[in-house]
Amino acid sequence: MTGKRLLGKLTLGIALLGGWNSAASDPLSAAALEPGASGESSRQIAVVIDDFGNGMKGTEQMLNLPIKLTVAVMPFLPTTKKDAEEAHRLGHDVIVHMPMEPMRGQRNWLGPGAITTDLPDAEIRRRVEAAIAEVPHAIGMNNHMGSKATADKRVMRIVLQTCKEKGLIFLDSRTSYRTVVPAVAKEVGVETLHNDVFLDDVYTRHHVLKQLAEVKKLLAKNERCIAIGHVGPSGLSTSDALRSAIPELKGKAAFVPLTELLKLPEPFAAHGLHSR
Repeated sequence: MTGKRLLGKLTLGIALLGGWNSAASDPLSAAALEPGASGESSRQIAVVIDDFGNGMKGTEQMLNLPIKLTVAVMPFLPTTKKDAEEAHRLGHDVIVHMPMEPMRGQRNWLGPGAITTDLPDAEIRRRVEAAIAEVPHAIGMNNHMGSKATADKRVMRIVLQTCKEKGLIFLDSRTSYRTVVPAVAKEVGVETLHNDVFLDDVYTRHHVLKQLAEVKKLLAKNERCIAIGHVGPSGLSTSDALRSAIPELKGKAAFVPLTELLKLPEPFAAHGLHSR
């Protein structure tokens, strides 16, 4: 399991939230905004694309964007392994996109192997372990939907403990303001990151461009930002908007996979996680 390369203590170095104007009006120097120009002060954007695994619209377009992505693959679906293998081949980070119970909506929307709050402890663990085994090259996990599950301490304690044991980090998609992930992760001792902005919660290119402007604002006073988009109904619109925005954004920050937002101890850095 590729994720085991991340076993051991990971050190986070992430600051989030803020607002961005232009380099001329930014109190930070232009050098600080240039990727790689000043080491630790260079800006970083991690784009996570959810819902791979079912041959959804925009899959090929997303995988072939000229940036490093984090590809979130749902388990137990027709193209789960194919999408994970292709993402890994192209040098993207792969994470498990774990279906979790929402506050609203039908359970059959979640797909197979979902985590629901009525499951006993042992079944939650079994489903998380099976999902991790199903997605090749996974180095982490995030939640698909999950506004109810991520607000449940019992459920998330099991999910996060299992991730820790398997050497995976956890990205909180923040589908609920009631999320208990930060508190439980601290208790369990697993490293987590969290989403800052959904790019395509409305399925239009215009909205995605508007959300990309929000990404720019978030980077004004912060060195790093995580944004989540999707394949599926919005896949072509999102990939098209991202492609058009990449040249401008590359002048302000480096596009990186999630692992670049973690300071890895020497044994893991030596295995090439930063060289892809």
